[in-house]
Amino acid sequence: MNAAPADQIRLLDVQALDTRLTQLAYKRNNLPEHEEIQRLDADLAQLRDLLVAAQTEESDTAREQTKAEQDVDQVRQRATRDQKRLDSGAVTNPKDLESLQSEIVSLAKRQGDLEDVVLEVMERRESVQERAAELTERVESVGARVQDAMGRRDAAVAEIDAEITRAGAERDTIAAVVPDDLLKLYDKIRAREGGVGAAKLYQRRCEGCRLELNITEVNDVRAAAPDEVLRCENCRRILVRTPESGL
Repeated sequence: MNAAPADQIRLLDVQALDTRLTQLAYKRNNLPEHEEIQRLDADLAQLRDLLVAAQTEESDTAREQTKAEQDVDQVRQRATRDQKRLDSGAVTNPKDLESLQSEIVSLAKRQGDLEDVVLEVMERRESVQERAAELTERVESVGARVQDAMGRRDAAVAEIDAEITRAGAERDTIAAVVPDDLLKLYDKIRAREGGVGAAKLYQRRCEGCRLELNITEVNDVRAAAPDEVLRCENCRRILVRTPESGL
């Protein structure tokens, strides 16, 4: 294949821009904010699960407290009624009177036991409420950190995308004047060789594989016509000659 030396040198410009575009794409996909957001999202999900569990426990404890308080109230009301009957003198039968007095004592003990239950439930509920409040603060704090990281990520992505757009436009402009057959060969090699399809011959060394040409290869390059498209014998990339080739 033959191509004007100027077109071959333009191919190096296309290669430089393709390399830059690859670097930008890698940078975009590997921003530290991506990992930060992923880590914070995992923390946030765990905190939210803990908060839901705490809120559920608080709700259950609230119902338990209400039930315990109702039990205390029922015992208190019954004890009050019994005490009124006793104080009224309406009960005169000694056996009934003894039974009533015994029930009042039993209800007093029962009320005391139930009040202890209410206090225990209230303490547990207060502890759960404190835990839920702490978890709520942590959820809000981590959520704010997620939003901050997302803002920084979006700003970085926008900046990179703008640079990708500029480099892509410049690449298209230069590639448009490179002969189609040369560009197709370059693209084919670049796809096969890790993104590098053309390399400069610099001081008798291929900048693609970084290997120096032997004397036979140097003589072959010297003997080649200026418009002949050369290939590196080692990496098979397009080898572009410049004034810095050391020939």
